[in-house]
Amino acid sequence: MNETKFQTRINSEIGELEAVILHTPGPEVENMTPRSVERALYSDILNLSVALQEYEQLSMFLEKVAKVYQVKDLLVKVLDNPAHRNSLIGKICLTENVNDYYDELMEMSSRTLANKLIEGLPARIDSLTSFLNDEYYALLPLYNFYFTRDASAVVGNNAVICRMANKIRVRESLIMEAIFNNNQYFTSNVINTFEQQPHDRSILMEGGDILVIREDILVVGNGMRTTSQGVDLLLNRLSGSAPEGKSYIFVQQLPSSPESFIHLDMVFTMLDVDTCVVFDPLIQGDTRYSTVQITLDNGKVEKIRRVPGLLTSLRRLGVDLEPISCGGSDEWDQEREQWHSGANFFAFAPGKVLSYARNEHTLNEMSKHGFEIVTSEDVTSGKVDINKLKKCVVTIVGAELARGGGGTRCMTLPLRRKPVTWK
Repeated sequence: MNETKFQTRINSEIGELEAVILHTPGPEVENMTPRSVERALYSDILNLSVALQEYEQLSMFLEKVAKVYQVKDLLVKVLDNPAHRNSLIGKICLTENVNDYYDELMEMSSRTLANKLIEGLPARIDSLTSFLNDEYYALLPLYNFYFTRDASAVVGNNAVICRMANKIRVRESLIMEAIFNNNQYFTSNVINTFEQQPHDRSILMEGGDILVIREDILVVGNGMRTTSQGVDLLLNRLSGSAPEGKSYIFVQQLPSSPESFIHLDMVFTMLDVDTCVVFDPLIQGDTRYSTVQITLDNGKVEKIRRVPGLLTSLRRLGVDLEPISCGGSDEWDQEREQWHSGANFFAFAPGKVLSYARNEHTLNEMSKHGFEIVTSEDVTSGKVDINKLKKCVVTIVGAELARGGGGTRCMTLPLRRKPVTWK
């Protein structure tokens, strides 16, 4: 093993960011038609050139504060190794029922193959059946891969390979598993949740629903993309690496509609040791969606019970969070801004977060709570020194990116953060 490899470690949502995986959107987001928008899980077709300009603000900023790895570059390195290439392509062909494309894929250069695995592989028209088939692609484009948060999650020093709710996204998990297992930069304890009951479609979990609050506290969303069976499997697989003594998993139930409630991080994200942003009606309101506390003792389930709300329960464990309301105090603004990822913040250090600029009512609330609002361009150009700011929101435009149905947390997969000093 390469001696310079670092160990992945995420023990909070807010520790100073050291390394992160991104995927710059490419032709895959345009390899779609209005007919496939619903399958792509988008609310609209993206304009790639505009989305790229916005995404560049995110990636350039993160390159200034942390080590950034790109999915495609890591994938090319995996494919350069014949054994790893054979393993990954074999799994993809089997999973997606395209075994007759195996030889064609294996003969491609690593860069071309990486592109095809992400951008899509057009089907061969060499029979009447294939001619009459409505589907243009043998391997469908991975429209959602720029939301790198979902297919895997780092919890402690574990890289959890998730079980995607939408079959079109399973290839993302296979690619991330190959990357975590075979790269020259970082090492993890890889937990592949596909290994257990691979054909059981009731077992689903995605990274947008998995929030590491503290070393001993995990909060998991239970909704459209993460089922109770998925939470049980996650619990089972993480139990071996649970901290000694007591640890806690909070399960927050989520509504199945509207589709903007897709993950927990669309209604609740951490900003600092003592601050979070919430979609008020769900997290604080009188809601029929339960919060369940699972208490573990040395990794074994000791007790499961319903508790009176997520923030109240975290407070009892010493994580006392002041909630800032997504959209401010007006219900109409709350709904509008939640739809465009107004509660979806990504912390790159305690009290320093990334967000879309479009959610003005949310940013106004942040400003009232002492957060200075600055643009990513002002930071990358050197006009603003974020090291001199105590608390800040760095904004990217995001008008086009938000159409894909996610925010800055969705677009980032942190690999390593520095420890946090809790008050």
